[in-house]
Amino acid sequence: MTGNRTGRGPEPEGIATRSPGRRWLRILLPSALILVWLTLAGLGGPLFGKVDQVSSNDQTAYLPESAEATEVQHALGEFLDDDAIPAIVVFSSDSELDEPRLETLEQSVSDAAGLDGIAGDVSPVISSEDGRAAQVFVPIDADADVSDAVQALGETLRGEAPDGVDVHVTGPAGFTADLVEGFSGIDGILLLVALLAVFVILIFVYRSLLLPVVVLTTSLFALCVALFTVWHLADAGVLLLSGQTQGILFILVIGAATDYSLLLVARFREELRTNRDRGDAVLQAIRGSFEPIVASGGTVIAGLLCLLLSDLKSNSTLGPVASIGIVFAMLSALTLLPALLFAFGRAAYWPRRPAYEPERVREENGIPAGGVWHRLAGLIRRHPRPIWIITTLALALGAGGVAQLNAQGVPQSDLVLGHSEAREGQAALGEHFPDGSGSPAYVLVDADALQATAGALRAHPDIDGVTVTSADAPGGSAPVTDDGIQPLGPPGAPAPEPTAVDGRVLLQATLADAADSDAAAETVMSLREQFAEAPGDALVGGVTATAVDTNQASIHDRNLIIPIILAVILVILMLLLRSVLAPVLLILTTVLSFGTALGVAALVFNGVFAFPGADPAVPLYGFVFLVALGIDYNIFLMTRVREESKRHGTREGIARGLTITGGVITSAGLVLAATFAALSIIPILFLVQIAFIVAFGVLLDTFIVRSLLVPALATDIGRAIWWPSRLWRDEHRPSDPAPGPARHRGSHELAEEAEATR
Repeated sequence: MTGNRTGRGPEPEGIATRSPGRRWLRILLPSALILVWLTLAGLGGPLFGKVDQVSSNDQTAYLPESAEATEVQHALGEFLDDDAIPAIVVFSSDSELDEPRLETLEQSVSDAAGLDGIAGDVSPVISSEDGRAAQVFVPIDADADVSDAVQALGETLRGEAPDGVDVHVTGPAGFTADLVEGFSGIDGILLLVALLAVFVILIFVYRSLLLPVVVLTTSLFALCVALFTVWHLADAGVLLLSGQTQGILFILVIGAATDYSLLLVARFREELRTNRDRGDAVLQAIRGSFEPIVASGGTVIAGLLCLLLSDLKSNSTLGPVASIGIVFAMLSALTLLPALLFAFGRAAYWPRRPAYEPERVREENGIPAGGVWHRLAGLIRRHPRPIWIITTLALALGAGGVAQLNAQGVPQSDLVLGHSEAREGQAALGEHFPDGSGSPAYVLVDADALQATAGALRAHPDIDGVTVTSADAPGGSAPVTDDGIQPLGPPGAPAPEPTAVDGRVLLQATLADAADSDAAAETVMSLREQFAEAPGDALVGGVTATAVDTNQASIHDRNLIIPIILAVILVILMLLLRSVLAPVLLILTTVLSFGTALGVAALVFNGVFAFPGADPAVPLYGFVFLVALGIDYNIFLMTRVREESKRHGTREGIARGLTITGGVITSAGLVLAATFAALSIIPILFLVQIAFIVAFGVLLDTFIVRSLLVPALATDIGRAIWWPSRLWRDEHRPSDPAPGPARHRGSHELAEEAEATR
């Protein structure tokens, strides 16, 4: 085989002239790598439609074991004899529901009781005081498909309801069904949108059809293998998986694998210009990309694993799940992608295949003259101090909006954006019944303190009624008054005995306010304070208590984990850059960028979208992804700057590093921002907010922090940026020239300098 200097003919002669054994190894190793990845991806691909089999969106499953709501939740099954999720069916009308219509509703409820997914007895139809509404409590089997069961229940009852009667299914089962429906697009539309966005960006950047396919194959195979691993760990009970974690895993792997791939692809293109042999070019590209890719991936993994310190299991389980995804993203970029690039060679870049032109590279002194990044590097070289001061002030101004962020939690009814039958049903329920009807506060208390605790509950102004769980009572519970447990049935009937388990009984308190409201949360917290000083060891659980404990755990996690992540990443950067000052400055610029992203997000959430607030975990997740991922671009830049500074001095190295990495890092930032933005198509408030914060923050890091702030600040500081490393101490290197216009050097001077430094 013979090659030509344009790179447009057959592959050069480097492969044919090698020994037969080594030549076969160079062919078999890439082929084996491609085959292994293809096999593993084939095993993971079919699991995309089966993630719901091993995932759960039940909030109580993610609470700390020590939380009151968790303890009460564990005890409910012993008192209620089932693990059902209650659904509340609300029938409402503009006119009074007369006897014939109530009888029709009773019959329709009786017919619906036999549907699949209905567990246990359905309550009688209960009329409201105004006579214009009725409600029914329907237990939904927790092991069934809750969404399907709720949908079938609603369709059946609506089909048999009298004219003029609206039917809504709400309560815990209704909201769970809304969440399941909201997450239903994760396996298909989310992945499709993310891949399409990446494909369009890569087509635009590389003007190539084959290269985007190669890069996306690398990313998709990484996701398939990660999903295969996570699915089986979740199936074995090692990991907890939710729709939220699943969506983040998909986006994170696609975005990270593409970023790492772009870094190696850019390095491979560089090597092809000075290396005839594609195999050698691949090896050199791996050597040049290995450290920044491993350092970047390691930084993300370290940040994610800090989530293991979280009390909230939805946070702690995200750490290992997402870390597994990052591991396979790195492995695919460093093994599968090089194998594919070796297979295609220069043809991967068709129709803009890189030419073999070492003389021109020497004339360019390793960097192409002209272009936006070359001009920007020159501008920063001439005016570093004004650039970093102005940039810092602008970012600080944006960060001022953080004070407007309301991250104290949102009602369960607002978790799903757009249409929500459960939310509409909750509104109808609150119009005709006590707002907390159907989602009581459960109070687990010693049996000998039953009457005193029930009296304290009844005396509370925001409690509308108190019952005690009793297997002897119709419906499973009996009202408690000052005179004790009241009999249900004909006059003279004996009062039912409360169900006792290990000397404890279960009281149910109907809240006056909607279970997911701030007022209900205040009621639960005031009850806990009251019972903490009373005998009986009363514990308060239920839907409202679960939300309270979740918010408190999220705030605790946020305050604990953020400083730890900063410390861990700082240590990694110090080891990578062999410096103290540079990592500290990189961390500070990234934190400033995060503050700006959060501040702008707060203004947008409040003023544009009018969101009701944010979950306390939103700032934590935003911090983890923006700091861990945002520092990637600084790593990509500064590792190349350090490499160039060893040969050309710090200020020249900064200019060269920015010029060389500008295009690839910008492309990577656009890809990552687009993939996280794709999360916004899932109509879940938490994911939409994370999508905006991370996408905006990544663009901020890419175009402002890494392109202007960091290079300008480093240029102004000069060689001291590497303190106290050897690069700073090297007395044999001449001092860096002061910032200012660089003297124009001819091509023969650049060529001689490049040759001297080789």
